[in-house]
Amino acid sequence: MTAKSIFRIDLALAYLTWALCIATYVWPRLRAMDRVDAQRAIATFHSFRFFGLVFLLPGFVGANLPQAFGVSAAYGDFATGVLAILVLLTVRVRFLFWPLVWALNLFGLADLIVATVQAVRVDLPSVAGQLGAGYAILMFYVPALFWTHFIALRLLLRPAHASVRSTRASMSFAATE
Repeated sequence: MTAKSIFRIDLALAYLTWALCIATYVWPRLRAMDRVDAQRAIATFHSFRFFGLVFLLPGFVGANLPQAFGVSAAYGDFATGVLAILVLLTVRVRFLFWPLVWALNLFGLADLIVATVQAVRVDLPSVAGQLGAGYAILMFYVPALFWTHFIALRLLLRPAHASVRSTRASMSFAATE
């Protein structure tokens, strides 16, 4: 099997597996949580994106990793991680918190899309071995980041009291059974 085939299979299955995991275990809990708490949980997960800077470390990635991918991915992840940390630091300052939550999720999702476009443009699957240990980031962390941005945006577009209503409704339904 070629490196390109392995890369594509791994990535497709990673997105599918994370979709199933998040739909089963994460989404039901986030949907029932207070809006602020749900966004804090998502921001906490994204606050580790500073780790993307490793795409700039010689030895961690191969010397022939395309710069167009590595630099863009590294700095996009770093900026998103900083935004996530700012979200966490401003949770009590709501006039800053909500715009930062929007910025985190829009910028973070855009970063993942740009990195994907760059990966296609430089034919990253054919040089997947140059990712070194960074391969695990793309296969394990990136799909989870994508789906959590998606659900964060879905939560942001939902009416403010929807989670409280759905929690009360499910509690009253459980009480009548």
